[in-house]
Amino acid sequence: MSRNIQSKDIRTPGIVIKRVNYGEADRILTIITPSGKISAIAKGVRKAKSKLAGGAEMLTLADINLHEGRGEMYTVTGAKMVEHYEKILKDYEKTVLVGNILKRVARAERLEDERYFLITRACLSELAKGEINDELVEAWFLLNFTQVTEPINLYRDVGGEKLVVDARYEWDVGEKAFRKEENGKYGVEEIKFLRIAITADLVIVKRVRAGEEMIGRILEFARIIGV
Repeated sequence: MSRNIQSKDIRTPGIVIKRVNYGEADRILTIITPSGKISAIAKGVRKAKSKLAGGAEMLTLADINLHEGRGEMYTVTGAKMVEHYEKILKDYEKTVLVGNILKRVARAERLEDERYFLITRACLSELAKGEINDELVEAWFLLNFTQVTEPINLYRDVGGEKLVVDARYEWDVGEKAFRKEENGKYGVEEIKFLRIAITADLVIVKRVRAGEEMIGRILEFARIIGV
């Protein structure tokens, strides 16, 4: 955020992840920004000729101006649309997936790390392009959202030994590590893909060759650790 200390005015990119109607024409917005999650009131935004409407919509990346009052809630004083992800709404499954992603972000606490904003923006942007497997987006989101707060152990097993290429593994939920199992779901290819997924941008990960079965196993793993 850029801040004018004297007037307490703030300018920041942001994505509205939740909105609630308030009064006759206002809305309370939950916005994810590079500096964290904030609540703000958009006064008069539901009026037909409101100048805030375009930039204060769901599925929109906006350049937002805020005024910091005495309480915890900001007031939106300006909102200019930068990118609108409206194509997502034309696909039911993508709409459901994005709804779940935004709910997850809205429920989360302590989102001061910029990576949360970047992860959310990347998922919306790639889904709107329509050139990516939805399951891959969900897996990448869960893996990276979890990785920010609790690094995922993809290098050593439950006994502290390095993972080896000729073994199969299962994920031990209690130990939060892989354990060797003869017929385990995860082998060298899955583990390589997971390592790429938590270190590379989504635009790069989508270029990695992976069949539907592989992506399915990656998503299953992501859902386990992303609970």
